[in-house]
Amino acid sequence: MSLDKLNQLYRAVILEHAANPHHHYAVDNATNEKTLHNTTCGDTINISLHLGADNRITDIGFTGQGCTISQASASMLTDVMMGKTTEEALAIAKIFSDEAIGEKHSRDELKKLGDAQVLTQIMEFPARIKCATLAWWALQEALLKNAKGDK
Repeated sequence: MSLDKLNQLYRAVILEHAANPHHHYAVDNATNEKTLHNTTCGDTINISLHLGADNRITDIGFTGQGCTISQASASMLTDVMMGKTTEEALAIAKIFSDEAIGEKHSRDELKKLGDAQVLTQIMEFPARIKCATLAWWALQEALLKNAKGDK
C-alpha cells in the first residue's frame, strides 16, 4: 500500500471516530472519573468508568468537546479499554503515552491500541500530541486516583 493511501486510511479512521464517537456518554454509576483540559487549544475530555468487583472495566464513556483528534482519540480509547483490568488498561495507556514521547514499542504491543495505532502517526506533529493524549492521560489519572484510595 502506498504511503498516500495509508495516510488516507488513517484520516478516514480518525474522521469516522470523531463523527460517530463510540461510548460518548457519562457513565451513571462511575467508580472512577477524571476531567482534563488542554489549555493550549481548549479541548476538554471527561473519562468516566465503572470497575467491577474483579477490577475489570465494565463500562467506560467520555464527554467533553474539542478537536477532531481529541474526540477520535477518546472514542478509540473507550473501545480498547472496555473489559480490561486496571493493570491491563494502565499498561496499554503507557504504550500510547510512550509513543507520544518518542519511545517505540513492538508491533505486538502496538496492536493492543486497536484503532488508536493510527494516532501514533499524529505524534509527528508536536502541536497535536496533547490533543491525541488528553483522554489517555485522563484515564491514567482516573485509574491511579482510585488505586491510591481517593474517591
